[in-house]
Amino acid sequence: MDLEEKPKGKLRTGFTTGTSATAASMAAILSIINQKKIEFVDVLLPKKDYIKININSCEFDKSKARCSVIKDGGDDPDVTHGAEIVVDLELTSKPNSIEIDGGEGVGRVTKPGIGLEIGQAAINPTPRKMITENLTQVGKKILEKNGIKVVISVPKGKELGPKTDNPRIGIIGGISILGTSGIVIPYSTASFAAAIRQQIDVVVSMGDNTVVLSTGGRSEDYARKILEFPEHSFIQMGDFSGYTMSQCAKKSIKKAYVGGFIGKFAKIATGVKQTHVKGSKVNMEFLSELAKKCKAEERIIKKIKNANTARNVQEIVLENNVEGFFDEVCYNVYKQMKSSSKINIEIILFDFDGSVLARYPSSKGFY
Repeated sequence: MDLEEKPKGKLRTGFTTGTSATAASMAAILSIINQKKIEFVDVLLPKKDYIKININSCEFDKSKARCSVIKDGGDDPDVTHGAEIVVDLELTSKPNSIEIDGGEGVGRVTKPGIGLEIGQAAINPTPRKMITENLTQVGKKILEKNGIKVVISVPKGKELGPKTDNPRIGIIGGISILGTSGIVIPYSTASFAAAIRQQIDVVVSMGDNTVVLSTGGRSEDYARKILEFPEHSFIQMGDFSGYTMSQCAKKSIKKAYVGGFIGKFAKIATGVKQTHVKGSKVNMEFLSELAKKCKAEERIIKKIKNANTARNVQEIVLENNVEGFFDEVCYNVYKQMKSSSKINIEIILFDFDGSVLARYPSSKGFY
């Protein structure tokens, strides 16, 4: 699709598997409390907004319930769109405790590098937090005397799992319960590109010439903590680093800070201009060469070459104190982004907790 093509009509927002599981969990506890079927719930999202979710099915008795939600990807449907997300919830004898696990159709972690322990159900931290927060809110009284155990299952998860990236990253037996914001923003190349152009236009119209680009919402949040610029200066370029830089140059932007995580940066560093997870993969050979350049031991270089994900590489580098590795990543990102633009650029690599792993150019005068 041509990036300059105008989007046709407004795209419909959907919700994640994590939001689906949260809604089903809420319906289950509310059906036990009220002893009646729940038709919809208002889920509290990570950004403290609410979203109304319809409940597909609801069965209950005095101490347990089974409820389900049909996952709706909006106008960005993936393989999980239309999947039934089921929650079996039961009360336990452990007051104020909430246990969350995966059942049939929810994958299990078999490799390191994705932020979950090996053997654990593939339920990401944000959905776990969403379920816990929402259950704590609606089940406050019941938690004074009981605990709650939640088991998430996906009836078609086993057949859907191989159609996702899960097998490649070592999640077997089903899909993952995902989501960082709880909602699915429609992924339209044209509309995303139009939004980038519009945001740069706003910066220029405000008389400013500096932007803070990020690869997503979380890296933008971290960038805001260390860079003080007006609200309009922060722009999420998503997967379109090359396009965003060309637009910045076209509209006479003088300085661009670029914040992101190891996954996207590892792709940009090798010259990938469009970094969507389905469109490109992290080049482990390239990252192992960077480690070699930093005089890492041969066993560490081999580990990196065989790593599961970019996050796994980050863990290996930190565990083995490979000095200069993250500087090399930033330098190569800088080199690639600078090649298509004369704009003054500064690259900032964050870890997943928001600490800065490296910056280029840095005050140390790297290179």
